[in-house]
Amino acid sequence: MSAIASPAVTSSRPMTNAQLDQLSINCIRTLSIDAVQQAKSGHPGTPMALAPLVYTLWNRVMRFDPQDPIWPNRDRFVLSNGHASMLLWSVLHLTGTRAVNAEYERLGQPAVSLDDIRHFRQLGSKAPGHPEYHLVSGVEATTGPLGQGVATSVGMAIAEAWLANRYNRPDFEIFGYNVYAVCGDGCMMEGVSSEAASLAGHLALDNLCWIYDNNHITIDGNTRITFTEDIAARFLGYGWNVLRVGDANDIDRIEHALDIFHKTKGRPTFIILDSHIGYGSPHKQDTAAAHGEPLGEEEVRLTKRDYGWPEDAKFWSPTPCAPTSPRGLAPAARRPAAVGPNCSRPTDRNIRSSRPRST
Repeated sequence: MSAIASPAVTSSRPMTNAQLDQLSINCIRTLSIDAVQQAKSGHPGTPMALAPLVYTLWNRVMRFDPQDPIWPNRDRFVLSNGHASMLLWSVLHLTGTRAVNAEYERLGQPAVSLDDIRHFRQLGSKAPGHPEYHLVSGVEATTGPLGQGVATSVGMAIAEAWLANRYNRPDFEIFGYNVYAVCGDGCMMEGVSSEAASLAGHLALDNLCWIYDNNHITIDGNTRITFTEDIAARFLGYGWNVLRVGDANDIDRIEHALDIFHKTKGRPTFIILDSHIGYGSPHKQDTAAAHGEPLGEEEVRLTKRDYGWPEDAKFWSPTPCAPTSPRGLAPAARRPAAVGPNCSRPTDRNIRSSRPRST
C-alpha cells in the first residue's frame, strides 16, 4: 500500500482541506522517522501508522487547550503503547503545548521543542523513549510497562465520574471530560489490561475510549505466533461497545467512530483500528523491522518520497497559510491553516488544538 503524498509541499497553489490534513499527518510521520533515525534507536513504525489517528483526536475531537495544559476539565490522552512516544512528542510540539513544571506552575515555554525532538532518547531531552508523567506537560501518565497506560486510564475515568457526581449541578457541568487511551497488541497481552477492562465494563464508564492498534505485528514477528484470541468477543464479554475502523488512514471514519463513542451511554467504547505498521515504507511496511529499529537512511528517503516529502529535509515542517475552503469542525478543535512554500518563513507548528467555547 502506498502512502498518500502531500502535494502542497511542492506546489504553490492553495491547498484543499484534504491536502492540509494529509500534510499535517505526514509532518507527524516524518518528525517521528527523523527522530528515531537520528537517535539510532526507537520505534518508527507505530507513529507512521497512527499519525492519522492522533491528528484526528487532537485536531478534531479532543477538548484540550495547549496554552493551558492543566485545565481541569481537559480530555485526557494516554499513549499506553508508550514505545511509540514520538507520536506524543510530535503532537505536543506541533500543537504548541506550553510547559508546566512539577509544581503546576506555567513556564510560558514550549513543552517539547524541536531541539528536544532532535535529541530524542538522549540524556536531558524532554522527549525520552517512553512518556514520563511530571517531566513533560501534556503527558498524562507514565507508560513504560505495557498495559500500564490502559489500566491507568480506567482510574482516570473513575476519577472523572466521581468528580462529576460530587460537583456537577443541573444545568451547571463542571466536570465532563473524556479519557482516550491508545494501545497495541502488547497491552492486550498483559493481564492488567484484562482486569482493568473488566472493571471499566462493570462500572459502565462511558467516558472511557480505548483505541486498539491492530497491526498484527510485534517485535518478534506476526502476532499469530503467540496471540490469536478474538479481541472483539473478549471486550463484548466485558460489556464494552465494540467498534471497528478498517483503515487507519481514513480520518473521517475515525472521527465517526469517536462520535459514536460520545453518544454511547452506560458502557465504555473499544475501537479496533486496522493499521499498517511502518505505513509508507517501501520495504518495511507490515514487518517487524518497522517496529523497534530505525528505518535506515536510504529507506527514510524512499519513505519520504512516497509521502511526497522533501527526501533530504530533516526535522522539517511547512509554513501555515490560508486554506481554500475551510469547513466547520466540532468546537473541540480548530483546523490549522494551510501550508505552502510561498508563505512566510518555515515554522515548527502545523496543528493547533484549543479549548472549546462555552455553550
